[in-house]
Amino acid sequence: MPKKGDPLANVPAKKIKKVLIAQPQPEGLKSPYFDLAKKYGLVLDFYPFIVIESIPAKEFRKQRIDVTAYSAVIFTSRNAIDHFFKVSEELKIAISQDTKYFCITEAVALYLQKFILYRKRKVFYGADGSNKSLFDVINKHKGNEKFLYPCSESFDSEITNWLKVNQCEYGTPVLYKVISNDIKDVINRNYDLICFFTPGGIKSLVENFPAFKQNGTIIAAFGTNTFKAAEEAGLVLNIKAPMPQTPSMVSALEQFILAQKK
Repeated sequence: MPKKGDPLANVPAKKIKKVLIAQPQPEGLKSPYFDLAKKYGLVLDFYPFIVIESIPAKEFRKQRIDVTAYSAVIFTSRNAIDHFFKVSEELKIAISQDTKYFCITEAVALYLQKFILYRKRKVFYGADGSNKSLFDVINKHKGNEKFLYPCSESFDSEITNWLKVNQCEYGTPVLYKVISNDIKDVINRNYDLICFFTPGGIKSLVENFPAFKQNGTIIAAFGTNTFKAAEEAGLVLNIKAPMPQTPSMVSALEQFILAQKK
């Protein structure tokens, strides 16, 4: 039996068949999601709950942030990485090879390989995807670093508050906007389980359905900020990732499905 506090402690008896992944569909045919669907006979639909819009370079200049003056960058999402390097390229900003990168998860850290020569001595990430584990890593290496935290307009104030309390120099360049997508038709398809990956996805659900009732729908969420947003929206979280035994959403879904069968 699951222990108290275990993310599987609230396992509904409802059989999972239809699953909605609140992200774009993976490119190509190779994805652990497709393997999971085949293994357990799931019907998977992918649909992004949010749309990301870049901040024009002209608008970024108005923020008067000198990227080259910072020695370390904090990334909490792949979107932040994409837009940071996009703006840097557009404005012909040369990012120093000595720049250090602090990432919320290993998956986000590995995504940096698209843009830099990945070296462990300059790329660090939290142990479990929580802000606390990220802070623990930053605290070990902060020294005399100046931190850049690329973000959207709705940035994580817990991160900036920690930097302020710990007397770190930091800047928060707004590089992109998170806009709620129209999901009214999608949600009405009666899914057994919905997977969320960002607070923006939760916000989109609430904006599209102000009177949304969970009514037994199983809710999965990735990342502590998404957990918080889901709980604030009054949702019951049945699946949480990453956790020590389930580092990915796919592994969390599989563990949940197996727990149901017991």
